[in-house]
Amino acid sequence: MATSESPKVGIIMGSQSDWPVMKEAARLLGELGVAYEARIVSAHRTPDRLVSYAKGAKSRGLKVIIAGAGGAAHLPGMTASMTPLPVLGVPVQSKTLSGLDSLLSIVQMPRGVPVGTLAIGEAGAVNAGIMAASIVALEDDAVAAKLDAYRQAQTDGVGETPEE
Repeated sequence: MATSESPKVGIIMGSQSDWPVMKEAARLLGELGVAYEARIVSAHRTPDRLVSYAKGAKSRGLKVIIAGAGGAAHLPGMTASMTPLPVLGVPVQSKTLSGLDSLLSIVQMPRGVPVGTLAIGEAGAVNAGIMAASIVALEDDAVAAKLDAYRQAQTDGVGETPEE
C-alpha cells in the first residue's frame, strides 16, 4: 500500500536515506488499513516540490502528513507553514549528533506554526503512524476498530509476572 489512489496520510522525507526509519510509519499504517503515500520531498534540494506537495495536500484528500528529516530537519516545519493539515515530525537519527540536532530543529517551531514532534528514529516513526491513524480514525470507523484491536494486542502482550 505504498501508494494508494486515495491516501489519507502523506509520508514525506528529505532523502532516500530516511526511508529505513520512515518505512516503520508506513508499515504501521498498512497494518491498520490506512491508505498512505510515501514521497521524497527535500526542503533544501527540492523546495518547489515541497511547496507543491504541502499546498496541494488537503485538496488531494490527505488528512495528516508525517514528515521525517535529519540534520537541519526543516522539512516538517516548512510543510506545516504551508498546509492547514496536522504535521507530525519524526527526527531521523544523524551521524553527527545522533538525532539530537534533528529533534531540536523540529520541536523548536515558532509560535503559531505547530509540528507534533515524536521520538528520534524508528520509535518516533511508529508512534507517528499510530497518531496519524488516530486522526484518520476520527472519521473512519474501520480504522478506529483496527486501532482499538492494535492497542488491545499491546495490552494483552504484557505479562503480569516476569518469566524465569
